Amino acid sequence: MQSRCLAVALAASVLAWAPPAAAQNLEKLQQFQTTGASLALETVPQEGTRANAIRKNLEQVRLPAGFKISLYAVVPDARHMAVGPSTGVVFVGTRKTRLWVVTDRDKDRVADEVKVFAPSIDLKVPNGVCFTKDGFLYAVEHNRILVFPAAEFFYEGPDVAVEEVVPQGKLIPPEDESFNHGARACRIGPDNKLYVTLGQPFNVPAKGKLEGFSKWGIGGIVRMDRDGKNREVFARGIRNSVGLDFNPKDGSLWFTDNQVDGMGDDVPPGELNRARGPGEHFGFPWYGGGKIRTAEYKDEQPPEKITFPQVEMQAHGADLGLTFYTGTMFPEKYRGGIFSAQHGSWNRTTPVGARVMFTSLKPDGSADKTEVFAEGWLDPRTNEYRGRPVDVAQLPDGSILVSDDFAGAIYRIWYEG
Repeated sequence: MQSRCLAVALAASVLAWAPPAAAQNLEKLQQFQTTGASLALETVPQEGTRANAIRKNLEQVRLPAGFKISLYAVVPDARHMAVGPSTGVVFVGTRKTRLWVVTDRDKDRVADEVKVFAPSIDLKVPNGVCFTKDGFLYAVEHNRILVFPAAEFFYEGPDVAVEEVVPQGKLIPPEDESFNHGARACRIGPDNKLYVTLGQPFNVPAKGKLEGFSKWGIGGIVRMDRDGKNREVFARGIRNSVGLDFNPKDGSLWFTDNQVDGMGDDVPPGELNRARGPGEHFGFPWYGGGKIRTAEYKDEQPPEKITFPQVEMQAHGADLGLTFYTGTMFPEKYRGGIFSAQHGSWNRTTPVGARVMFTSLKPDGSADKTEVFAEGWLDPRTNEYRGRPVDVAQLPDGSILVSDDFAGAIYRIWYEG
């Protein structure tokens, strides 16, 4: 009896020490081994009542003359997008546990298939996705970064080639993990480094948090080599950026930032910022948005040199993803400019946002004019959202995609003239 109890206890201890299935799967994939995951991948129906309702809502969206919009794909919780450089396949992040892959096989600019990507990996808030020019897909979770070599060619099955760029719990200290402002965005810079936004979790952080946040780049943007080495803080003083892109003409980094809540309906403004190099400070938490001082830091001396936003957006519009337009389909005025998504307010007396903005640039690379490009997802009669745009991406034909995590969809906007 005693030996049997000892055997049971030993077996239990071995099980306790065994790595979880998710970790085992990751190890297998790193060795190009199968995990035993089902070959029947989860797919999303593209037709039916839901798709028809989304198309009906799109009839309310207003665009400049000559532009058209349609449903590209039904994608649950669709957030940031990355378009494959070889195939035009679209990888879509979420704030939940799924990465989706959207395929338009016949190139009629409507998705034929939406299915789960890398289902054998346990993901946590895989919001940020971005491609390298040579076809490596980066996925930035709340507290980990993965890279998928040749993702465009492995996505048809459940098992994919993968490596950990930043292991779980090493992107930020685990004690700073929060359900708030944990969605990351990423881009590969002209220096071939990986850039990642790290929102800080508070409306306005306590002074005791600033030193640690500054060290890790929380409330900023970090960059690192593509293998995760040589990490450094590229920019500080950012409350919660969930969108960034590089100007291909001069290499400057542009990013959105969400302003402090609870200061009033019309202050402080949202931000579209430009970083011309490393080491710039963008004012938070001394400034809550634009040049509006926060109550918590109004008596504190801000850093000496502050880079203020290029564009002050309407307060609480929740500016998120953006992309530089490099195509030729759209008229000349849009070429080289910035399309950005406004998710829409959650705490304003009268809701605002839920639209796509366009910002043109001056010859010196600074912002010129900002205007509404697409709107109509916010019902003016009931103040209800029909959709909430998150990100903007460009297809190879020069049309653009807009993701919507509220409707669970991706839209395509093109120009007919």
